[in-house]
Amino acid sequence: MMDKKEYENGSLLKPLSSVKYLFKKPHTLQYPKEEKPVPERYRGFHINDIDKCIGCGNCRDICPCAAITMVDPSPIHPVEVKEGTNPLRPQIDYGRCSYCGLCVEVCPTGSLQLSKDLIYTSTDGDAFVWIPAKEQNREPGFTQTDEITPLMLEKVEMPELEPDVRKKTFEEIILGFNEEQARKEAMRCLGCGVCMQGCPAHMKIPEYIQAIFDGDNKLSVKYMLEDNALPGICGRICTHNCQDDCVYNYRGDALQIMWLKRFATDQLETYKDVEVEKMPPTGKKVAIIGSGPSGLSAAYYLATMGHSVTIFEKRPRAGGALGLGIPLYRLPIYELDKEINHIKSMGVEIKLNTEVGKDVKFEDLLKDYDAVYLGIGLSYGRSIHLKGEEHPDVIQAIDFLRQVKVEGRRNIAKRVIVIGGGNVAMDVARTVVRLQHISYGGVDTMVQTVSLEDWDIMPASKEEIEGALEEGVIFNPGWGPKQVIFDENGKIKGLEVVKVKSVFDENHRFHPTFFEDQVKVLEGEFIIEAVGQMYDFSFIPKEIFEKLKFTPRRRVQVDEYGETTIPGVFAGGDLVPTSKGNAISAIANGHRAAIGIDRYLQEKSRREK
Repeated sequence: MMDKKEYENGSLLKPLSSVKYLFKKPHTLQYPKEEKPVPERYRGFHINDIDKCIGCGNCRDICPCAAITMVDPSPIHPVEVKEGTNPLRPQIDYGRCSYCGLCVEVCPTGSLQLSKDLIYTSTDGDAFVWIPAKEQNREPGFTQTDEITPLMLEKVEMPELEPDVRKKTFEEIILGFNEEQARKEAMRCLGCGVCMQGCPAHMKIPEYIQAIFDGDNKLSVKYMLEDNALPGICGRICTHNCQDDCVYNYRGDALQIMWLKRFATDQLETYKDVEVEKMPPTGKKVAIIGSGPSGLSAAYYLATMGHSVTIFEKRPRAGGALGLGIPLYRLPIYELDKEINHIKSMGVEIKLNTEVGKDVKFEDLLKDYDAVYLGIGLSYGRSIHLKGEEHPDVIQAIDFLRQVKVEGRRNIAKRVIVIGGGNVAMDVARTVVRLQHISYGGVDTMVQTVSLEDWDIMPASKEEIEGALEEGVIFNPGWGPKQVIFDENGKIKGLEVVKVKSVFDENHRFHPTFFEDQVKVLEGEFIIEAVGQMYDFSFIPKEIFEKLKFTPRRRVQVDEYGETTIPGVFAGGDLVPTSKGNAISAIANGHRAAIGIDRYLQEKSRREK
């Protein structure tokens, strides 16, 4: 214990202890003469690479201070609007901003950062609101990392059959999400809506995904049906342009929009309990030729508008390529029937085995109906005029797929060559693989494709190419078919092919050239041509057909609502220039044509009064 004397001595000497600080450098910063080092992840004013930004608005949505608005930046920085992007850019109100950095963490492209600069003075309050840009030359500070982010970057893996299992069966490859998986994947959606721009039908994607997350599948399907008459089908075979535009493509895995659509539709045995608005009957009649996705889409929406609709289909099954060509492992018959039955429940009549031009005349449809819609599609295979293709063991892809799916064909050669590099060629090759396993157990069998296009320009989707490779299909990209090779008994033993020099000319027009000295023979006893389809207008009398106008690429010329140069005759599907050769674009232009037909019929009613 310290006594009184020790305490007093210590107190007397204590002031002297401060002398040591006279010779030390002061801690006070002589600002502004001296600058204090700024931490690397300092959070100051924003920097935004406006050209890299896609205008998704995620920064605005996550801002807890409502400091961010999306505005047109063109007065200070013109923006090139690319497909899958928005022309708006973030504007920051620094009277509200708390510099939390959430906007930076949620930015999918990494265009947004926080700088090391937080010094700005002005007597004008409006001066603290501006559009940040890279050109403002601020030093970057706080940037995003994938380790700490509010984004759910990784997708929920979709269960599917393994290649060794699936190639032996026509059962569906994709097994589908369960409810837990679907809601977890739906939870990843940021609701920005950029994906809607990529969808040809401009479906309400954020709304129907939110409904899935909320567990309301009926509401989800209701949103889908507003813009897509065949959502369950698109949940299986869509080209999913929406996913290609998903902001997660910049950081992580794209949201699996197609599989979420499939999940919601699969939860409903029918759509009868889904609320669909239907207008009172108008007394107007519309004839639709062809029951493919375009015709079915037009019929559905015309029925909701109160019109009486009759579809004329020459084949015994409705659906066009959906029912005749797409393999069962991608689109089962029961799913197609479910969608068609829903359309029929809206009052649409489908007359099967009824060929226009034979069982009913086209000119009679023009007289008996108030409008006519051409949805015939490209229903015939395109010949490449291959030397030897007249042999019975050379067949068109569309005929082969129909024989397998509709007629139950199961016989196939052990060695098959498929000509083509598109998705139809992949359907054919993968169907052949399954037939060979059914017939021969896959022993001593071979399926190979040959295409003018090399790997980098092959038109088939990445998923289809990868699926075919996994199932053992052999590819020969960059080779062109020259002639069929026969043995001494007249049977096919192979296909002679020549190396491709180029597929397109300098104007990117199709004009293949070859290295004539580089030739090889692919072994095979059966050849399937999958190089495209063509239409057949023979059902239209010449005097009427001559009134139709065509584009330079031989598509039917139509206006923005699908009306042809013949008043009251509309067209859609693969016939028109807006087609992308897939189901979703056909569904979209069928819907658009239905709106056009409705407008036409309303004007017709006004004239009749």
